[in-house]
Amino acid sequence: MKRVLSLLFVLCLMILGACSQQSTNNENNEEPKDSDVKTSEKLMKLAVVTSEDRSLTKGLVKFGELVESKTNGSIKVEVYPNGQLGGDREVFESLQFGSIQGTTMSTGPIAQFVPKFNVFDLPFLFPNSEVAYGVLDGKIGTDLLAELESQNVIGLNYWENGFRHLTNGVKEVKTPDDVKGLKIRTLENDLHMDIWSELGANPTPMAFTELFAGLQQGVVDGQENPVGNVTANKFYEVQKYLSKTGHVYNASPFLISKDFWNTLSDEEKKAVQEAADEARDYQRELNQKEDEDGYKFLTENGMTVTDITDEEKEAFLEKVKPVYEKYSVSIGEEFVDELLAEINNLKK
Repeated sequence: MKRVLSLLFVLCLMILGACSQQSTNNENNEEPKDSDVKTSEKLMKLAVVTSEDRSLTKGLVKFGELVESKTNGSIKVEVYPNGQLGGDREVFESLQFGSIQGTTMSTGPIAQFVPKFNVFDLPFLFPNSEVAYGVLDGKIGTDLLAELESQNVIGLNYWENGFRHLTNGVKEVKTPDDVKGLKIRTLENDLHMDIWSELGANPTPMAFTELFAGLQQGVVDGQENPVGNVTANKFYEVQKYLSKTGHVYNASPFLISKDFWNTLSDEEKKAVQEAADEARDYQRELNQKEDEDGYKFLTENGMTVTDITDEEKEAFLEKVKPVYEKYSVSIGEEFVDELLAEINNLKK
C-alpha cells in the first residue's frame, strides 16, 4: 500500500512540474515554432478581357509584382487575361459581389452601372493623350471615381486603352459617308451605339470575347478598338481596312472590389494605391509604344491603314453632335460644360 501511495505521489509531482513549466513558458512569452504559425495571405484575382500581349494585361502583371513586394507578400496576385473569368459586365458584377478582386476596363461598360462615366466616351472629346491625362488625373477624374463606391467598387486611377479606330473588311473609310450601311460591332453601351447610328452604320453590341468569331463569320463587317487590340487579337486576319478615326479616347479605370478593399489594413491600402499609380504610369508608356509599333505591324500584315484629314474629322464631329445633345441631359449639362472648359484650358 505504501508503495502505491509513493508512486501516486511521484506522478503528482511530475504533473505539477509539467504544468509549472508550461506556465513559465507562457509568462516568458516564448515564441511558437515556425510550424505552428499560420500565415494570412490575401489573394487578389485580377480579371481582364485583353490578351497576355496587351499593355493592360501587362500592367496588371506589373501591379501584382509591385503590390506583392510592397506588402512583403501579405497580398498575392493572380492575373486572368483573355476573358477567362467573363466579359466586362460579368467581371464588374463579380467585383460587386467580391468574387473577383480587381480589373481594368473601358469606361463604356462601367457607364452601364454609373451613367456619368459616359462623359468620357463622348465622340472626339480629347485631342490627344496628354489632355486626357490632365483631366483624368485631376479633380474631374478623381471625383468621378468616387461615385463607384455606390456600386460596391473602388476606383483607384485611370489606365489607358487608347484612341479607338474603325476597322472593317468591306471598303476603305475616309469620310462619314463611307460608314453608311456597315455592320459595326460596338461596346455594350448605348452611347457607342448611338455614335454609329448617327454615322449611318448598323451598330451591333457584342462581347469582346466573341468578336473575332463574329468578324470571321461575317456577323459584323467591322469593329472599333484601339490599335493594340487589333494587333494582339489578330483582327488583321479577318479585317482589311483600318481608318484612324480616333473617335473615342478609351480611359480604362483600375477597379478594386470594395469588399476586398475593406479587408485591407491602412498600410496595405497605401501599398495598393502606390502600386496602382506606378503600374498606371508603366502601362500608359507601354500603350503609347504599342500604338506606334501597331500601325507598322498592321501594314506589314496586309491591312490598309488610312489617315483621316482634319477636314473630314470635322465632318465626322458634325454628324455626331446629336449624341452630345442627347447625353448631356442624362450626364448633367453642368458637368459636361465643366469638362469641356477644362479640356479647352489644357489645350492652351
